[in-house]
Amino acid sequence: MNHSTQPTRVSATKTFLVSGLGTALEYYDFLIYGLAAGLVFNSVFFPGADPVVGTLYAFGAFGTGFLARPLGGIVIGHFGDKVGRKKMLTLTLVMMGASSFLVGLLPGYDTIGVAAPLLLVLLRLMQGFAAGGEWGGAALFGIERAPVGKRGLWGSFTSMGIGLGTLLGVGVFTLVSVAFDDRLTPFAWRIPFLLGGALVFVGLFARLSLPDEEAPGAAGAATGTGHGGGEAGAGTPLAAAVRRSPRTVLCGLGVSYGYNTVAYIGFTYFLSYLTGIGYSSTQALAGQLAYSVLLILAAPLFAHFSDRYGRRPVMVVGGVATAVFLFGYFPLVDTMSVAAAVVAFAAIGFLTGTTQGPVPTFLGEQFPSHVRYSGMSVSYQIGAALGGGTASFVATGLMVLSGENPMSVAGYGAFAMAVLVACSLGLRETAHLSVEEINGVPRRRPEHPGTRSVH
Repeated sequence: MNHSTQPTRVSATKTFLVSGLGTALEYYDFLIYGLAAGLVFNSVFFPGADPVVGTLYAFGAFGTGFLARPLGGIVIGHFGDKVGRKKMLTLTLVMMGASSFLVGLLPGYDTIGVAAPLLLVLLRLMQGFAAGGEWGGAALFGIERAPVGKRGLWGSFTSMGIGLGTLLGVGVFTLVSVAFDDRLTPFAWRIPFLLGGALVFVGLFARLSLPDEEAPGAAGAATGTGHGGGEAGAGTPLAAAVRRSPRTVLCGLGVSYGYNTVAYIGFTYFLSYLTGIGYSSTQALAGQLAYSVLLILAAPLFAHFSDRYGRRPVMVVGGVATAVFLFGYFPLVDTMSVAAAVVAFAAIGFLTGTTQGPVPTFLGEQFPSHVRYSGMSVSYQIGAALGGGTASFVATGLMVLSGENPMSVAGYGAFAMAVLVACSLGLRETAHLSVEEINGVPRRRPEHPGTRSVH
């Protein structure tokens, strides 16, 4: 990469504010919808049905947001590669804040009838479109500005942001649940959505203060970087990414599918499961708080390990450990001990961080800079739609089909982790490649035997 086209160097604190905190505020909005779907949306927007069926409808509406995520990744990723990261990161934050605020104002089924769930789904699609473009751009902001040997760690700022957004969402829901004595309807559930719409302005301030950057696509076209020389300037970035390596796109999709399946089972379905077997909403949310705290701590730790030992070994070990523990989660929470449930949630949050931490950098490093936003976004977001968008719905359906046997859910999660492990092994190891090597630029001089580039 030409030095003149390197992204402007930004401090770690500034990078976290843009990449981590901005994502936290955005995913707060996206994920409180999952909490509400598991706790109240079955009665507010889908009344009259059996509670389990109503929960299925609520999770189905939750999943519609994932349908729009690949489209958001494609469209916003395209313009992120063509016109720059900053403009797209600002757009996604505004869209997410507006949709969250409007959900908080939306009348229920008892007030406007079938229009209520229809409008809910429409706003959820808007959230999904924004989230689809957010993840890749925020991750790249950290990865492309990281010091030597710290791409994994700086890329994990986005993963920390997702965990922080989860913590904020669960914390607000818990406080609201306690303040209203577990009565989240008819009004209390709206407070987190209205607050989320207002909090977005914090992240927006950080992102608008960024210096304008040269679009990677323009830089790639000018310098001829990337495989195929002038490929950067030909066609769309997504088409170039797929043409360059369809296997990379498919394996990235599989990694995302596996990670998002277990992450959203842990975040949304486990919450519904606890309240379904007799825990109060506040007790279940306490477990989710432990999940979020351990996720925030684990993500940068294992991203750092991936910088030292490689992306693939960390992903494989994390995937196998998570698959094994899923079969221990349900016996722990079925004891009806709040302490045991909190420990179970903390453990699954920590294990989720083992894969969530390295994922942004691992996928981003599979593509050269001029198609990176598009390539990693479409891989991740299609996988997220297939995995995260269906996870809670499939888990609830498996419980119905298996006669309420939670081991069916553990088996499904273990299958998702097996896909993640296999696809991680199918991607190239990139931790110790230089920026130039990732972008397909030949070395300027031969290395001495036994040395490696680590930038």
